[in-house]
Amino acid sequence: MMNDKLRAARKSRLGIYIHIPFCLAKCKYCGFYSAAGSSEDERREYVDSLIEDIEEYGKVYGKTRTVDTIFIGGGTPSILDEGEIKRILVAVRNAFDVDDDAEITIESNPKTLTKSKLLEYKQAGINRLSIGVQSLNSDILGTLGRVHSAEDFYENFKLARECGFDNINVDLMFAVPGHTMEIWEDTLDKIFELGPEHISFYSLQIEEGTPFYEMFMAGNLDQVPDEIDRAMYHRTIEKLKAAGYEHYEISNACKPGHECRHNLKYWSLEEYLGIGSGASSYMEGVRFAEAPVLEFYENSKEDDMSEYVFTGLRKTTGFDLDDFNNRFGMKLWEAFGDRRENLAEFLEEGLLIESQGRLYLSEDGLDVSNAIMAEFV
Repeated sequence: MMNDKLRAARKSRLGIYIHIPFCLAKCKYCGFYSAAGSSEDERREYVDSLIEDIEEYGKVYGKTRTVDTIFIGGGTPSILDEGEIKRILVAVRNAFDVDDDAEITIESNPKTLTKSKLLEYKQAGINRLSIGVQSLNSDILGTLGRVHSAEDFYENFKLARECGFDNINVDLMFAVPGHTMEIWEDTLDKIFELGPEHISFYSLQIEEGTPFYEMFMAGNLDQVPDEIDRAMYHRTIEKLKAAGYEHYEISNACKPGHECRHNLKYWSLEEYLGIGSGASSYMEGVRFAEAPVLEFYENSKEDDMSEYVFTGLRKTTGFDLDDFNNRFGMKLWEAFGDRRENLAEFLEEGLLIESQGRLYLSEDGLDVSNAIMAEFV
């Protein structure tokens, strides 16, 4: 008889993303599928539907996959009553084989966390907390349309530590209208003093359908110049490294050993199952999303090779050339030999580096990552 550990080892690994589309208020920059102003009844009905979906997906994938990461994102999942989060995770465990050491993350807004919620999260098995603070400057928070204050964040971070969370991510945003290097560095320094295990840092992107987009089209958005944006980005990397963080992906850094295991699945072309309105999945070479009806796209081998390369190049270590060969049965430059000429300048200038069996971007290469990645699409 095969023991349980051996059986689990032979199953393929799966990440599950669960989307909670509710939030207190829609931020001016947010292009994600989310909505403000929901009632408790609406949220409860959504969770009921979500659990039905979890059960159905479990019938399809539950016996052939071992779940090693769960990510509850949004929206603002922490807007739900703590009992609803527990119901969701109980449903996942009933439908799937979840690793004892699975990374389980929940996203949160500093205005929505309480001690009772945090304790319930811990009891439900959540071991990674992600807090969307974006800035510790009140003017910048106002510009972004955030509903919380810096004080709310400080209180929540302290509370999370007291409740036993030892793996906390903080989301930050730079190049916001009104941002200066001084304001940005002040936020970074204050975050470093708190010492979260993981920091995500994103440049403001203007998404269609957002208030910022309307302001931009009307000529009323005072954007930060590109050169200041890039200066902020490189200064961030410099300060992160000095503070003991490892810059492991374009917009993510962590203390050693605290990479986000779930997000690494996205950047390594591994399987993940998205459950909930607007969530997307990649399973058995097929991409599908509920947006708002279920849409499917079966990747070709060429699609998978392209996605493997341009998601792999998001990681600062890039990807292993032998792994590419093993996965696809051909070497990288056999598959993309016709692109080599277009990439020659990037390679010669050290922006794209092929060394010691890996292909990766230099720090300066990250500034032109879109142009390099586009060559593999």
